[in-house]
Amino acid sequence: MLKIKEPSVAGSFYTADAEALEEQIKSFAKANKNTYEYKTRAVIIPHAGLVYSGRLAYEGISQIDSTVKNIFIFAPAHRVGFDGIALSSFDKWQTPLGEINVNQDICKELSEKYNAKFNDNAIAPEHAIEIEVPIIQTLFNDVKIIPVLIGRCDFKFIFNIINEYYQNSENGFVISSDLSHFLTDEKAKKLDNKTAQMIETGNTDGFMFEQACGALGILGLVEFANKNNYSLIRIDMTNSSETNRDKSSVVGYGCWFLYEGDKNEFIKKYYSDFVINIAKITLETSFTRENRTINYPQVFDEFGACFVTLEKSGQLRGCIGSILAHQPLIADLIQHAKDAAFNDYRFNPVIENELKDIKVSVSLLTEPKKIEFTDEEDLLDKMIPNIDGIIIKDGRYQAVYLPVVWEQLPDKKDFLNSLKIKAGLLPTHFSKTFEAYRFESIYIKEE
Repeated sequence: MLKIKEPSVAGSFYTADAEALEEQIKSFAKANKNTYEYKTRAVIIPHAGLVYSGRLAYEGISQIDSTVKNIFIFAPAHRVGFDGIALSSFDKWQTPLGEINVNQDICKELSEKYNAKFNDNAIAPEHAIEIEVPIIQTLFNDVKIIPVLIGRCDFKFIFNIINEYYQNSENGFVISSDLSHFLTDEKAKKLDNKTAQMIETGNTDGFMFEQACGALGILGLVEFANKNNYSLIRIDMTNSSETNRDKSSVVGYGCWFLYEGDKNEFIKKYYSDFVINIAKITLETSFTRENRTINYPQVFDEFGACFVTLEKSGQLRGCIGSILAHQPLIADLIQHAKDAAFNDYRFNPVIENELKDIKVSVSLLTEPKKIEFTDEEDLLDKMIPNIDGIIIKDGRYQAVYLPVVWEQLPDKKDFLNSLKIKAGLLPTHFSKTFEAYRFESIYIKEE
């Protein structure tokens, strides 16, 4: 006889009225601000009451590839404490929108391979899994869920499960987690932005449980992204004050999807025209003083470093940028478009009648990594033409060349000597304090 789990939080975390629930989810679809072409198989989404975080949850789940047959839902245990992970023994879960099947074959595998326990007493009162189910039911016609409630365990336990089951393209993954809890709006935004940077850079050292109730699930997915050189792309961030207007005590919500590649590659593939247009609009409005409202995808709110290059009649007309990501990419792009036009000391400021003849290109940079070398010949041997951007430092002297410079200086020795001269050093200079760093860049050029 089939075991069917009745809804536990219908009427509290979401409405128990089927028609009203359908209308609410339709409203999330209409409000969906992010329509990325890319489809993913893993997302981080919030799990508060649908009235508070349902829009973000919908935006995340709607990014999951419609061809998946199974969706793992990893959520933290809020009400019952236990070690390891808990599974549901029910064959189906019911919500006001009907029933959805549980993949008990996978649940049994998790029980055997990962010593997971079937623990309906822990899962039954839990909202953090159930709250996602009506949205999954709306967006997927034929999918099974694998509810996984996370207790006390190492986040690598979650990583191992994702790492194994991601190999099957029929499997999708939902990490259910809210962000900060019960801080003022100002403090919450500060902490949530810190959490976002950790998720987006993959550097989660020092990640604290007060940053996210589903920290273990988040850390497991970030570890998986790091191991595979994947990226987590921001869809949106907000908090409960968006709904109740109470900024004195808020809960933070964030939404990200897994991209099978580098973030800068993602931006080039889907937003090259946008990047160039933002730079050109910035130049134009610098003269007209016009204030334009710019709507942009949330990936541009992730911290990023870029160089903006201006050319006129094929000749350099200005180039300035950031080596290190220290602000949202949208701000970095706008700032350096202005700087390249007006603050490059090598050139006179651009004048308005030049704009029609200026071509823009943008380089999106990865984080620099130090090159370890024994002497100059060893450094030259380790430099990779057409791939590496190079930064050199020695005391107060410093200079950088983007990878595109290899087109003019294809010889390693010439490249390094020219970079030394740019830094204010002699081409023959070398010392024990000489340092070099490499980075890569994604090049976006105006056609």
